[in-house]
Amino acid sequence: MKKHIWSIIYGIALAGFTAYILMDTFVISRVYSSVPSNKGTADKSVVSKAESTAVTTDNSYSDGSIKITVTEQRINNTTVYVADVKLASADYLKTAFAEGSYGKNVTAKTSEIAKSNNAVLAINGDYYGVRETGYVLRNGTLYRNTAAANQEDLVIYKDGTFGIINEEATAAETLLSNGAEQVLSFGPALLKNGKLSVSKNYEVGKAMASNPRTAIGIIDPLHYVFVVSDGRTAESEGLTLYELAEFMQSLDVSTAYNLDGGGSSAMVFNGTVINNPTTNGKSIKERSVSDIVYIGY
Repeated sequence: MKKHIWSIIYGIALAGFTAYILMDTFVISRVYSSVPSNKGTADKSVVSKAESTAVTTDNSYSDGSIKITVTEQRINNTTVYVADVKLASADYLKTAFAEGSYGKNVTAKTSEIAKSNNAVLAINGDYYGVRETGYVLRNGTLYRNTAAANQEDLVIYKDGTFGIINEEATAAETLLSNGAEQVLSFGPALLKNGKLSVSKNYEVGKAMASNPRTAIGIIDPLHYVFVVSDGRTAESEGLTLYELAEFMQSLDVSTAYNLDGGGSSAMVFNGTVINNPTTNGKSIKERSVSDIVYIGY
């Protein structure tokens, strides 16, 4: 009888410990540091001028410093949303954390983070908060310098140029000293120097099926594209990484990078979610995420 009692106690303890680990990994929020909102950090005279000169339509925005045109395209039985972005300065390309805090499992919807930061255009970021490793460098501040094995990152420098690095080969502090403004740690890189950097076989290890996707790319200096595809529904099948890379190449992108996808994929323009985010294909709703990449003041 005693033997059975101890077995039961051990089983309960093990189940409790497992539940705690799962909760700690995916649910329990921990704020490591609060980050001031980017809202209102730009020169007030610049913001006032932008607000007074902005011309906005359902699919465009222009104020002299920021020009955005959004189009909807169909490829491979999938709806893809493309935001063509031209900037007068790289200062308007920013990132933001959910709840204005760097931490673990601190999340909010892409649209909510966008609203908190007065974003004209926003897409979901790399969902850093669900991982313990991978560089986190945002708006010129280094938050996490722990390298992940075989991790390929997108580096956005202060002048707005893009670079692709391997974390094991380049220290986060080196990136910061070399002028990195943002480091996004998800991947993989889709295009390097205009050439495909993923193959059809890459899907075996990274993504087994077509899915909603989010990507960012650069065409020319201060000329970018933000791309989000729908997926997992009868109306939109979704894209493989290879298909996404081919599509980015068709836009004349030189460097393109894959961000968090699936249920996280969302694009917000002028305060409205313009794609159809879904986790399971049964309901259309945003998933809460750790961070966004956005255009704004």
